[in-house]
Amino acid sequence: MAETLAEQTVPEHGVLAVDHVGIAVPDLDAAIAWYGKTFGLVATHVEVNEEQGVREAMLSAPGGSETQIQLLAPLRPDSPIGKFLDRNGPGIQQMAYRVADIDATCAELRAKGVRLLYDEPRRGTANSRINFVHPKDAGGVLVELVEPAAEPHGH
Repeated sequence: MAETLAEQTVPEHGVLAVDHVGIAVPDLDAAIAWYGKTFGLVATHVEVNEEQGVREAMLSAPGGSETQIQLLAPLRPDSPIGKFLDRNGPGIQQMAYRVADIDATCAELRAKGVRLLYDEPRRGTANSRINFVHPKDAGGVLVELVEPAAEPHGH
């Protein structure tokens, strides 16, 4: 029996869930207020990530949801989010998928010829470990891979 496309492309150490959708914004506080007032979303985590050059917030539906919205505001114009805003304006910057073992997932993707942005995973929100699939290998979408921290902090 022939494999389906999903069986051919999903790594053994594949996606567990859609973790979040990242949205670049120029003003984090204004965006948190707008998403709260407009959609009733609640900021469940806010932090500064100096390495990535962002101030960020995770928003969830009031009843809780596995998938979140991540708002990303630049700390400086030359940060990745600052450059994104300069090129594209505010909007969806990335789609993030949760994985159980980012090292194994990255190794498996590389073995399939998929390019990743970092040689080794980096620190993400709430001490998660992250890497990104190159947009040219993902249909123009910046795909983030997220391995959550064993014990989330800040909640």
